[in-house]
Amino acid sequence: MLFEHPDTVIAEIARPLSLVEKVWNQAPARKLLILLLLAVVWQWYAQWLKNPLMFPTFSDAAIALWHAFVHGELGSRVVVSLRVLLSGYLIGIVLATLLAALANGTRLGNDLLEVLTAMFNPLPAIALLPVALLWFGLGNGSITFVLVHAVLWPVALSTHSGFASISNTIRMVGRNYGLTGFRYVLQILIPAAFPAILTGLKNGWAFAWRTLIAAELVFGVSSGSGGIGWFIYENKNQLEIAYVFAGLLTVIAIGVVVDSLFRLVEQRTVNRWGMKF
Repeated sequence: MLFEHPDTVIAEIARPLSLVEKVWNQAPARKLLILLLLAVVWQWYAQWLKNPLMFPTFSDAAIALWHAFVHGELGSRVVVSLRVLLSGYLIGIVLATLLAALANGTRLGNDLLEVLTAMFNPLPAIALLPVALLWFGLGNGSITFVLVHAVLWPVALSTHSGFASISNTIRMVGRNYGLTGFRYVLQILIPAAFPAILTGLKNGWAFAWRTLIAAELVFGVSSGSGGIGWFIYENKNQLEIAYVFAGLLTVIAIGVVVDSLFRLVEQRTVNRWGMKF
Protein backbone atom coordinates (compact mmCIF):
# COMPACT_ATOMS: atom_id res chain seq x y z
CA MET A 1 0.00 0.00 0.00
CA LEU A 2 1.15 3.50 -0.74
CA PHE A 3 0.03 4.89 2.62
CA GLU A 4 0.07 3.21 6.01
CA HIS A 5 -3.11 2.92 8.02
CA PRO A 6 -3.50 5.88 10.48
CA ASP A 7 -3.75 3.50 13.42
CA THR A 8 -0.39 2.00 12.49
CA VAL A 9 1.22 5.43 12.31
CA ILE A 10 -0.29 6.45 15.67
CA ALA A 11 0.88 3.21 17.27
CA GLU A 12 4.40 3.79 15.92
CA ILE A 13 4.46 7.32 17.31
CA ALA A 14 3.07 6.21 20.66
CA ARG A 15 5.60 3.37 21.01
CA PRO A 16 7.93 4.09 23.94
CA LEU A 17 11.55 4.62 23.00
CA SER A 18 14.09 1.99 23.90
CA LEU A 19 17.09 2.82 26.07
CA VAL A 20 19.37 2.89 23.02
CA GLU A 21 17.05 5.30 21.21
CA LYS A 22 16.83 7.57 24.25
CA VAL A 23 20.61 7.70 24.52
CA TRP A 24 21.00 8.25 20.77
CA ASN A 25 18.63 11.21 20.91
CA GLN A 26 20.98 13.00 23.30
CA ALA A 27 23.58 15.17 21.54
CA PRO A 28 26.24 14.68 24.28
CA ALA A 29 25.97 10.90 23.86
CA ARG A 30 26.47 11.13 20.11
CA LYS A 31 29.46 13.46 20.54
CA LEU A 32 30.96 11.09 23.12
CA LEU A 33 30.61 8.26 20.62
CA ILE A 34 32.47 10.34 18.02
CA LEU A 35 35.28 10.98 20.50
CA LEU A 36 35.52 7.27 21.32
CA LEU A 37 35.72 6.41 17.62
CA LEU A 38 38.48 8.98 17.12
CA ALA A 39 40.39 7.51 20.08
CA VAL A 40 40.08 4.01 18.60
CA VAL A 41 41.34 5.21 15.22
CA TRP A 42 44.23 7.02 16.93
CA GLN A 43 45.17 3.89 18.90
CA TRP A 44 44.99 1.67 15.83
CA TYR A 45 47.05 3.99 13.63
CA ALA A 46 49.76 4.51 16.27
CA GLN A 47 50.08 0.76 16.82
CA TRP A 48 50.30 0.22 13.06
CA LEU A 49 52.91 2.98 12.69
CA LYS A 50 55.08 1.63 15.56
CA ASN A 51 56.98 4.89 16.01
CA PRO A 52 56.27 6.42 19.46
CA LEU A 53 58.72 9.27 18.81
CA MET A 54 56.53 10.41 15.95
CA PHE A 55 53.05 9.37 17.03
CA PRO A 56 52.41 7.74 20.44
CA THR A 57 49.35 5.63 21.07
CA PHE A 58 46.26 7.11 22.64
CA SER A 59 46.76 4.96 25.73
CA ASP A 60 50.32 6.27 26.19
CA ALA A 61 49.13 9.87 25.78
CA ALA A 62 46.28 9.27 28.25
CA ILE A 63 48.67 7.76 30.83
CA ALA A 64 51.06 10.70 30.35
CA LEU A 65 48.16 13.12 30.78
CA TRP A 66 47.12 11.46 34.04
CA HIS A 67 50.68 11.39 35.34
CA ALA A 68 51.31 15.04 34.36
CA PHE A 69 48.24 16.17 36.28
CA VAL A 70 48.60 13.94 39.33
CA HIS A 71 52.37 13.79 39.77
CA GLY A 72 53.58 16.57 37.45
CA GLU A 73 53.04 20.27 36.99
CA LEU A 74 50.52 20.35 34.15
CA GLY A 75 47.77 21.51 36.51
CA SER A 76 49.77 24.55 37.60
CA ARG A 77 50.62 25.29 33.96
CA VAL A 78 46.92 25.28 33.11
CA VAL A 79 46.26 27.77 35.92
CA VAL A 80 49.03 30.06 34.60
CA SER A 81 47.64 29.95 31.06
CA LEU A 82 44.04 30.58 32.09
CA ARG A 83 45.01 33.47 34.38
CA VAL A 84 46.87 35.27 31.60
CA LEU A 85 44.12 34.45 29.11
CA LEU A 86 41.34 35.87 31.28
CA SER A 87 43.20 39.12 31.89
CA GLY A 88 43.79 39.72 28.18
CA TYR A 89 40.30 38.52 27.27
CA LEU A 90 38.53 40.84 29.71
CA ILE A 91 40.62 43.87 28.74
CA GLY A 92 39.91 43.17 25.07
CA ILE A 93 36.16 42.91 25.72
CA VAL A 94 36.07 46.22 27.60
CA LEU A 95 38.00 48.04 24.87
CA ALA A 96 35.88 46.44 22.14
CA THR A 97 32.66 47.53 23.87
CA LEU A 98 33.91 51.09 24.19
CA LEU A 99 34.94 51.22 20.53
CA ALA A 100 31.63 49.77 19.36
CA ALA A 101 29.65 52.18 21.55
CA LEU A 102 31.66 55.12 20.19
CA ALA A 103 31.13 53.91 16.62
CA ASN A 104 27.40 53.61 17.26
CA GLY A 105 27.15 57.11 18.72
CA THR A 106 29.12 59.24 16.26
CA ARG A 107 30.12 59.16 12.61
CA LEU A 108 33.71 59.89 13.59
CA GLY A 109 33.67 56.91 15.94
CA ASN A 110 32.30 54.72 13.15
CA ASP A 111 35.06 55.88 10.80
CA LEU A 112 37.65 55.27 13.52
CA LEU A 113 36.48 51.70 14.08
CA GLU A 114 36.44 50.98 10.34
CA VAL A 115 39.97 52.33 9.86
CA LEU A 116 41.40 50.53 12.89
CA THR A 117 39.82 47.18 12.04
CA ALA A 118 40.97 47.47 8.42
CA MET A 119 44.51 48.09 9.68
CA PHE A 120 44.83 45.68 12.58
CA ASN A 121 42.23 42.92 12.18
CA PRO A 122 44.17 41.15 9.38
CA LEU A 123 47.40 41.39 11.42
CA PRO A 124 48.13 38.10 13.24
CA ALA A 125 48.38 38.72 16.96
CA ILE A 126 51.45 36.51 17.32
CA ALA A 127 53.29 38.77 14.84
CA LEU A 128 53.18 41.52 17.47
CA LEU A 129 55.02 39.44 20.06
CA PRO A 130 58.52 40.76 19.17
CA VAL A 131 57.25 44.34 19.50
CA ALA A 132 55.48 43.45 22.75
CA LEU A 133 58.72 42.07 24.16
CA LEU A 134 60.44 45.39 23.42
CA TRP A 135 57.64 47.42 24.98
CA PHE A 136 56.72 45.30 28.00
CA GLY A 137 59.81 43.16 28.54
CA LEU A 138 59.94 39.56 29.72
CA GLY A 139 56.72 39.05 31.59
CA ASN A 140 53.02 38.35 31.27
CA GLY A 141 52.46 41.90 30.02
CA SER A 142 53.78 40.95 26.59
CA ILE A 143 51.43 37.98 26.23
CA THR A 144 48.51 40.01 27.61
CA PHE A 145 49.17 42.65 24.95
CA VAL A 146 48.94 40.18 22.05
CA LEU A 147 45.85 38.58 23.63
CA VAL A 148 44.11 41.96 23.78
CA HIS A 149 44.89 42.42 20.09
CA ALA A 150 43.50 38.96 19.29
CA VAL A 151 40.24 39.63 21.18
CA LEU A 152 39.64 43.31 20.47
CA TRP A 153 38.87 43.35 16.76
CA PRO A 154 36.51 40.36 16.32
CA VAL A 155 34.52 41.37 19.40
CA ALA A 156 34.38 45.03 18.33
CA LEU A 157 33.21 44.15 14.82
CA SER A 158 30.53 41.74 16.04
CA THR A 159 29.32 44.18 18.70
CA HIS A 160 29.18 47.04 16.22
CA SER A 161 27.29 44.86 13.74
CA GLY A 162 24.82 43.94 16.47
CA PHE A 163 24.34 47.57 17.46
CA ALA A 164 23.75 48.56 13.83
CA SER A 165 21.04 45.91 13.43
CA ILE A 166 18.92 47.26 16.31
CA SER A 167 15.65 48.71 15.08
CA ASN A 168 14.78 52.38 15.55
CA THR A 169 11.75 51.34 17.62
CA ILE A 170 13.94 49.78 20.29
CA ARG A 171 16.24 52.79 20.24
CA MET A 172 13.29 55.16 20.67
CA VAL A 173 12.05 53.16 23.65
CA GLY A 174 15.37 53.68 25.37
CA ARG A 175 15.37 57.39 24.58
CA ASN A 176 11.80 57.76 25.85
CA TYR A 177 12.88 56.30 29.16
CA GLY A 178 15.55 58.96 29.36
CA LEU A 179 18.46 56.58 28.94
CA THR A 180 21.67 58.15 27.66
CA GLY A 181 25.36 57.41 27.58
CA PHE A 182 26.55 54.27 29.33
CA ARG A 183 23.09 53.41 30.71
CA TYR A 184 21.68 53.48 27.18
CA VAL A 185 24.40 51.13 25.96
CA LEU A 186 24.10 48.80 28.96
CA GLN A 187 20.30 48.57 29.15
CA ILE A 188 19.26 48.91 25.50
CA LEU A 189 22.03 48.25 23.01
CA ILE A 190 23.79 45.29 24.63
CA PRO A 191 20.61 43.22 25.38
CA ALA A 192 19.21 43.88 21.89
CA ALA A 193 22.51 43.02 20.19
CA PHE A 194 23.34 40.10 22.47
CA PRO A 195 23.29 37.35 19.75
CA ALA A 196 25.92 39.19 17.71
CA ILE A 197 27.91 40.02 20.83
CA LEU A 198 27.91 36.37 21.92
CA THR A 199 29.20 35.35 18.50
CA GLY A 200 31.99 37.90 18.84
CA LEU A 201 32.86 36.63 22.31
CA LYS A 202 33.13 33.07 20.99
CA ASN A 203 35.35 34.15 18.10
CA GLY A 204 37.45 36.31 20.41
CA TRP A 205 37.93 33.39 22.79
CA ALA A 206 39.03 31.09 19.95
CA PHE A 207 41.54 33.64 18.63
CA ALA A 208 42.84 34.34 22.12
CA TRP A 209 43.26 30.66 23.02
CA ARG A 210 45.24 29.90 19.85
CA THR A 211 47.34 33.03 20.29
CA LEU A 212 48.10 32.20 23.92
CA ILE A 213 49.43 28.72 23.17
CA ALA A 214 51.51 29.99 20.24
CA ALA A 215 52.87 32.89 22.32
CA GLU A 216 53.80 30.57 25.18
CA LEU A 217 55.68 28.30 22.80
CA VAL A 218 57.83 31.30 21.80
CA PHE A 219 57.74 33.36 24.97
CA GLY A 220 58.50 30.45 27.26
CA VAL A 221 61.86 29.96 25.56
CA SER A 222 62.89 33.45 26.64
CA SER A 223 61.38 33.58 30.08
CA GLY A 224 61.99 30.04 31.25
CA SER A 225 58.44 29.84 32.52
CA GLY A 226 54.99 29.68 31.10
CA GLY A 227 51.80 27.74 30.77
CA ILE A 228 50.65 24.85 28.62
CA GLY A 229 52.60 25.99 25.58
CA TRP A 230 55.84 25.98 27.54
CA PHE A 231 54.97 22.53 28.92
CA ILE A 232 54.63 21.26 25.33
CA TYR A 233 57.90 22.90 24.29
CA GLU A 234 59.86 21.48 27.23
CA ASN A 235 58.70 17.94 26.61
CA LYS A 236 59.39 18.24 22.89
CA ASN A 237 63.02 19.12 23.68
CA GLN A 238 63.24 16.12 26.03
CA LEU A 239 61.67 13.84 23.39
CA GLU A 240 58.80 13.03 25.77
CA ILE A 241 56.37 12.88 22.87
CA ALA A 242 53.59 11.24 24.89
CA TYR A 243 53.68 14.25 27.22
CA VAL A 244 53.62 16.58 24.21
CA PHE A 245 50.39 14.93 23.10
CA ALA A 246 49.13 15.10 26.68
CA GLY A 247 49.61 18.88 26.51
CA LEU A 248 47.80 19.01 23.18
CA LEU A 249 44.94 16.96 24.63
CA THR A 250 44.72 19.46 27.48
CA VAL A 251 44.48 22.36 25.02
CA ILE A 252 41.74 20.53 23.11
CA ALA A 253 39.84 19.57 26.27
CA ILE A 254 39.80 23.15 27.58
CA GLY A 255 38.62 24.37 24.18
CA VAL A 256 35.78 21.84 24.16
CA VAL A 257 34.71 22.75 27.71
CA VAL A 258 34.66 26.48 26.99
CA ASP A 259 32.75 25.92 23.74
CA SER A 260 30.18 23.89 25.68
CA LEU A 261 29.84 26.75 28.17
CA PHE A 262 29.17 29.18 25.33
CA ARG A 263 26.55 26.82 23.92
CA LEU A 264 24.91 26.61 27.34
CA VAL A 265 24.80 30.41 27.59
CA GLU A 266 23.31 30.55 24.10
CA GLN A 267 20.60 28.06 25.02
CA ARG A 268 19.74 29.88 28.24
CA THR A 269 19.62 33.33 26.61
CA VAL A 270 19.46 33.67 22.82
CA ASN A 271 17.43 30.53 22.10
CA ARG A 272 15.09 31.02 25.07
CA TRP A 273 14.48 34.68 24.17
CA GLY A 274 13.70 33.80 20.55
CA MET A 275 16.58 35.93 19.26
CA LYS A 276 18.32 33.25 17.21
CA PHE A 277 19.56 34.62 13.88
